[in-house]
Amino acid sequence: MPRLLVVHHTPSPNLQAVLEAAREGAAMVEEAELIERPALSAGPADLLAADGVLLGTPANIGYMSGALKHFFDTVYYPCLDATVGLPFGVWVHGGDDTAGALRAITTITGALRWKQVAAPLSLTGAPSKDDLEAVRELAATVAVSLEDR
Repeated sequence: MPRLLVVHHTPSPNLQAVLEAAREGAAMVEEAELIERPALSAGPADLLAADGVLLGTPANIGYMSGALKHFFDTVYYPCLDATVGLPFGVWVHGGDDTAGALRAITTITGALRWKQVAAPLSLTGAPSKDDLEAVRELAATVAVSLEDR
């Protein structure tokens, strides 16, 4: 069964609601196993055992969370060649701007040569019903893409 790794930093009630929507979306794809790790505890072994990854982070002062950056720093060299083509998706939540965080994540995942299988989600403010539905769709899309690996 393909494994979808969700690596997230979830320090607020808004992000908790987003994470729960991602769980619901991934659960819609029965053929995928969901593995969830907080960004500060996820490492190379988690990533190497995954068939795809879903990233979630707040935008902090125009950048991704330090926790997600730590994850990338931890996995970059050990996983650089072994994860080429890894399907991924991402959500970023901010108070008003997520552009810097998304730009940084795009740069790093590009250097890792991962394959973006869904448009990134930029969420601001309290997540609306439509925002949470978009997160469910993102998670389901990434989970479905694992069937092709």
